[in-house]
Amino acid sequence: MMQQQNSSSRFEVSERSETRADITVIELSGQLDAHTAPEFERFLERVVRDEGKRKLVLDFHGLEYISSAGLGVLMGLIEEVRAVDSNSSTTGGDMKLAALPEKIFHVLDLLGFPIVFQIFPTVREAEAAFL
Repeated sequence: MMQQQNSSSRFEVSERSETRADITVIELSGQLDAHTAPEFERFLERVVRDEGKRKLVLDFHGLEYISSAGLGVLMGLIEEVRAVDSNSSTTGGDMKLAALPEKIFHVLDLLGFPIVFQIFPTVREAEAAFL
């Protein structure tokens, strides 16, 4: 688990496997802002690039705040997650969003994120969408 703390914000991100080993659930909590977005980006890059995980569910239930920097991290990696690797048998994956607090969903909805990302009420429903 990565923890980022400073005087104005607290952010935590952790990875867990749920019902299926090929699906990675990434749990976010606290405040994802300009100070914590670079660490979140490094965390996601490790999961996607180093570990080769392509079926991701981001669990937002504990997230209190997300800034444009945090949203940029999501947009910056979605194409890479969905890309098909022609050099291997890797098929394209996806990044699904789940359990968004109402105020965060409202921001994402205003910015058109539901057009780019599938958003689900629960982690279980997001996982089931991969089946």
